[in-house]
Amino acid sequence: MADRDTIPPHAPAGRGPNFWTISELATEFGVTTRTLRFYEEEGLVTPQRIGGVRRYSRRDRLRLAWICRAKGVGFSLADIRDSIGLLEGGDKRATLLSLCRQRIGELERQRQAIDGMIAELAAFVASLEAGKCSEPSAGV
Repeated sequence: MADRDTIPPHAPAGRGPNFWTISELATEFGVTTRTLRFYEEEGLVTPQRIGGVRRYSRRDRLRLAWICRAKGVGFSLADIRDSIGLLEGGDKRATLLSLCRQRIGELERQRQAIDGMIAELAAFVASLEAGKCSEPSAGV
């Protein structure tokens, strides 16, 4: 019997509890097959190729889950590349946790800035609706 990260040559593409085809993962994660090929070119996932067919392992699937989650919260591709290896080591998870906390801080600062811009714009709209135009705040 093959271990979890190898596929016997007679196994159908992407079948079994531990392997997926490019189409299966693209559908599951809501990305295109081109996106998955790009991630492969960037070294973020490393599917096996058997008979010209890409077969993604559990490790690739977990990495893809992190990539999609990280992109969804604004991590850059460089940040993702730097952090991807941190998923696979227990002692490295503290570093990944720190990176995530830093990102939360960045997003909170962005939210505060956006809230300030919304308040400024809302005040301007209110002054326009009242028929008067107020003096802009300092820095505007």
